[in-house]
Amino acid sequence: MTSTATTPADYVSSLPKERKEAVDKLRKIINKNIPKGFKEGMGYGMMGWDVPHSIYPAGYHCNPKLPLPFLGLASQKNFIAVYHMGIYADPKLLKWFTTEFQKHSKSKLDMGKSCLRFKKPEDIPFEFIGELASKMTPQEWIAIYEKQFKSKLKSAP
Repeated sequence: MTSTATTPADYVSSLPKERKEAVDKLRKIINKNIPKGFKEGMGYGMMGWDVPHSIYPAGYHCNPKLPLPFLGLASQKNFIAVYHMGIYADPKLLKWFTTEFQKHSKSKLDMGKSCLRFKKPEDIPFEFIGELASKMTPQEWIAIYEKQFKSKLKSAP
């Protein structure tokens, strides 16, 4: 579900009561833990944290006018989603996350490539998501992004 909210605060305030508290708590814990340099904002109809053009002028390869996305947070139809590009692009981070998850949550891990899905707000391991948010700096994300994604674009026919 995409939102027309223009700020993260507007996004949170537009959520139904049963989601608002959990999404707000996730937002606060991510902001508390995410390394300096990422910028909170709105993109793709959800809250997100990007590498701003002031740090990475090239921007996102799909649309260089946009900053480089890193982490997203959304209230979807059937779940709350955390989209973390680092676990998609860094096998060591993915292994750490999948190994440690069960120590922090009583629910089974439900994830896609970069998407962590939480069907019940009470099953969200808030502190663990904060720890995940702290694991990669903007400079580390840029290096992985350029190696994993931009290099593949240059070699494509």
